[in-house]
Amino acid sequence: MKSHTGVLVFCLGLAACQGSNPYVATSNPLPPAPPQAAKTFDRSAYPAAPRDYGRYRSWAWLDGHLPPGTAWADSAQIAEAVSNALDQRGLRPLHDNRPADLFVSADLRMETRLRQVQDDYYGGGYGGYNGYGPGYGGYATVPVVRTYQEQVVVVQVDMYDARSGQPVWSASAETGNRGSESERADAIREAVEKAMSAYPPS
Repeated sequence: MKSHTGVLVFCLGLAACQGSNPYVATSNPLPPAPPQAAKTFDRSAYPAAPRDYGRYRSWAWLDGHLPPGTAWADSAQIAEAVSNALDQRGLRPLHDNRPADLFVSADLRMETRLRQVQDDYYGGGYGGYNGYGPGYGGYATVPVVRTYQEQVVVVQVDMYDARSGQPVWSASAETGNRGSESERADAIREAVEKAMSAYPPS
């Protein structure tokens, strides 16, 4: 009897599912576009055009100011290193009143870095009785991590489009702090070259 009741309930439910759907899909037409839509160009809807770095041929210091000097290096050393790096990439400085393609600024600062060095020490094992007989035991590596501070030289180079004023390139690099004057000049050139190594971007 119970089985007949279950079949009857199932058939009634199936019949109810096959009834007409009370919901009817309707849609309203889209409103017309405003008249000014045909004349408006939304630049944000499209990706920016790739920048043509090949058109940049000349440069000048931003606001006509050389890079500021520091207690570690004077302004002329920084300016010379940046100028040489730009010259190697086909950018020539302007010394007259003609408009430049790029404005360049540079900054040098000292920063402290925390370095970690891991040394592995080997130990373990036991000898025989009174130094005689075969030894036994195991050997293990014990890592010892040492942390120390290091002074580094950080050079920041920024370039701006002379017409629009928009930034077109920015990079920084660091190198170790060296003592003598000649070593400092080499460190500046090394840091600037690192910063400019990826210019122009491919």
